[in-house]
Amino acid sequence: VKGFFFCGQEPFVADEYIERLAWRTPGGGSRGGEAFDPKRLLEEFVNHIQELQVMDERIQRKVEKLEQQCQKEAKEFAKKVQELQKSNQVAFQHFQELDEHISYVATKVCHLGDQLEGVNTPRQRAVEAQKLMKYFNEFLDGELKSDVFTNSEKIKEAADIIQKLHLIAQELPFDSLMGFCCYPLSSPGKYHDLECQLIQEFTSAQRRGEISRMREVAAVLLHFKGYSHCVDVYIKQCQEGAFLRNDVFEDAAILCQRVNKQVGEIFSNPETVLAKLIQNIFEVKLQSYVKDQLEEHRKSDAEQYLKNLYDLYTRTTNLSSKLMEFNLGTDKQTFLSKLIKAIFISYLENYIEVEIGYLKSRSAMILQRYYDSKNHQKRSIGTGGIQDLKERLRQRTNLPLGPSIDTHGETFLSQEVVVNLLQETKQAFERCHRLSDPSDLPKNAFRIFSMLVEFLCTEHIDYALETGLAGIPSSDSKNANLYFLDVVHQANTIFHLFDKQFNDHLMPLISSSPKLSECLQKKKDIIEQMEVKLDMGIDTLNCMIGQMKHILAAEQKKTDFKPEDENNVLIQYTNACVKVCGYVRKQVEKIRNSMDGKNVDTVLMELGVRFHRLIYEHLQQYSYSCMGGMLAICDVAEYRKCAKDFKIALVLQLFDTLHALCNLLVVAPDNLKQVCSGEQLANLDKNILHSFVQLRVDYRSARLARHFS
Repeated sequence: VKGFFFCGQEPFVADEYIERLAWRTPGGGSRGGEAFDPKRLLEEFVNHIQELQVMDERIQRKVEKLEQQCQKEAKEFAKKVQELQKSNQVAFQHFQELDEHISYVATKVCHLGDQLEGVNTPRQRAVEAQKLMKYFNEFLDGELKSDVFTNSEKIKEAADIIQKLHLIAQELPFDSLMGFCCYPLSSPGKYHDLECQLIQEFTSAQRRGEISRMREVAAVLLHFKGYSHCVDVYIKQCQEGAFLRNDVFEDAAILCQRVNKQVGEIFSNPETVLAKLIQNIFEVKLQSYVKDQLEEHRKSDAEQYLKNLYDLYTRTTNLSSKLMEFNLGTDKQTFLSKLIKAIFISYLENYIEVEIGYLKSRSAMILQRYYDSKNHQKRSIGTGGIQDLKERLRQRTNLPLGPSIDTHGETFLSQEVVVNLLQETKQAFERCHRLSDPSDLPKNAFRIFSMLVEFLCTEHIDYALETGLAGIPSSDSKNANLYFLDVVHQANTIFHLFDKQFNDHLMPLISSSPKLSECLQKKKDIIEQMEVKLDMGIDTLNCMIGQMKHILAAEQKKTDFKPEDENNVLIQYTNACVKVCGYVRKQVEKIRNSMDGKNVDTVLMELGVRFHRLIYEHLQQYSYSCMGGMLAICDVAEYRKCAKDFKIALVLQLFDTLHALCNLLVVAPDNLKQVCSGEQLANLDKNILHSFVQLRVDYRSARLARHFS
């Protein structure tokens, strides 16, 4: 029947099935314009229901038949499983019986084997003793007839026999008859002859490259006293032709690498043989090479000696690191360290003395060469401490150390000298790190640092500062050149390089030792001493102010502020103002380039305050007409612009106040009190205000005096 649901098809949906059935039945719907016929549709439904019932009965019978078949097969399967379980139980019992029987037989076999071994071992010993007695008789007769002694290919068996007879003969007392007869066997003759033959055979095999034969002979010699001589021969022949290049360290590494691959195939104790080879290389080849390289320059050329010592020690330790990869026994680190120490002990004991001596002479030579190139005879400088410098700074007397000298613009500081000194010290620190004993490293590094301080900071930077201080001209000098700021600039740059080396190369060597605090304190003292001398150089500001005074005295005229023709003034500010401002701007720029950090602000503040005082006192020297007062205000406005370059708030405030004071020179008499009570002038002393008002040419008029009183 079409349209029925069967297993394996799509899931059965009753609604869809009825819809399809109605659609296929004529008169069941509107298909083809046919009229709906409910009777035909009912009849069709009844027929289909009957067909479905018949199908259901047929399927039910089939299901019952299958269930019966399944139950029957299940009973048969269960019966079969029970039979298999019984068979398995019987087999397990048989297995247990067999296992017990095997154990019984094995026990009997072991017992029988023990009995046979108990019988066979004495028999074997008797046979061996009989053979030894036979060979012993041949030795007593003096005629070796056995094939084992006459056949060179059986040297291994002969060696074993002679070794045993030699041991037996040595145990017998010589004063007995047996001992006297066995003396030929206990004497070195035949024993050593055979040893020599074996060693010769080993040597020949090594030259032929026969590893297997070498292994055989080495195994035989292992029980002989001459075994160590066999190892020595092997080590000696290994080195033949191995050191033909100039690089003995690379040759040694290659040799050890090759032997390491080979020695395990020949000797039963390869780590001992390899360690002995390495010891021989260090004590003979390397020690001889190091001695030749160092003794040549030890007394004649300290620089080359130190370079060679550092290079050789570095290459030796690098070789040791490569050899650490090999099996040399339990404590190979200590073994290799002892070998290195044995080579370099005599050179490392006094290394630091040689280093300090060389560094001292080399640094002195670098400095002297520089001063000679400048045709400068270095003079002695003050040796007082920081407190002495501070006292000189406090008193401000005799700041130039001795008579003022003309340095001709020379700062006596050289970047090349500094780089050379730092480079020498850097190399010394590297050598110190490599060559010093760990316990002496901080102490030795401190000594090198002290040398750097002495020659770079004291003999070069400090000397240049002292010379610069001595070259500062007096404040009343005309056309004075202020080279001290150039000295400060270069000294500042150099000290940054010094500080970098301190952090990069010294700190790692002393960071975990008590010497750290000592070095930091020494560095702090150096900085403080230099800062004190820089403070002493503040007298440079007096020279700057002196120069400004000369400019003002030469360029400022009384008629500038009291012109003859009040109506014909064409300038915006005076010529003196222009030149002073130009000079000040140059000095401000020079100070910024010469210093850094807070030092810049400190010096500029001091210069700004002195600059203000100079202009203030300068303006007090003149009388001002109305137009002259306006010109003075313009000058002060220009000075105030110049003061902005200082970027110091106090300096700018001082010039703002001065500019407000200058307004008193031009303000109408009726407005004087109002101006004086203004924000900028209200807090000033009345005498200061009065002093500026008195500078007006019309001050003596009764009206002005009345308004200001």
